[in-house]
Amino acid sequence: MTEPATTAAGGIALYKLGAFGCMAALAAVVVMALTIPKTVKEFVVSLICTLVGSIGGGAALIKAFGLMAWADDVFGLCALLGMVFACGLPGWVMVRGFFAYAEYRKGGKNFIQMMTDLITVAKAALLK
Repeated sequence: MTEPATTAAGGIALYKLGAFGCMAALAAVVVMALTIPKTVKEFVVSLICTLVGSIGGGAALIKAFGLMAWADDVFGLCALLGMVFACGLPGWVMVRGFFAYAEYRKGGKNFIQMMTDLITVAKAALLK
């Protein structure tokens, strides 16, 4: 017979992991509704980057600010899931921006030239 305490702890941990996954998926759905990709390849890459950005970025943000104790409370968990949701949005925007830029610059420029242009624009934007 299994221990009730370890089974309950495992169930709670699984519940929290599922909640984080749902928020990451919700972030992906929201941004997909805003900017619909043109091809299946763009859709898959954007979806993967959104989920990785949500889960990885949210975890890094929670760890960096030491907010792990918030997961003990329902309201704290909701706040953490909001942060996870918000961390997924930049991933989608960056990938969609790259695809739009690549489509725009398709005529005659190679990847190295595109990256050089991106770095030049980023430096100019950051130095202003």
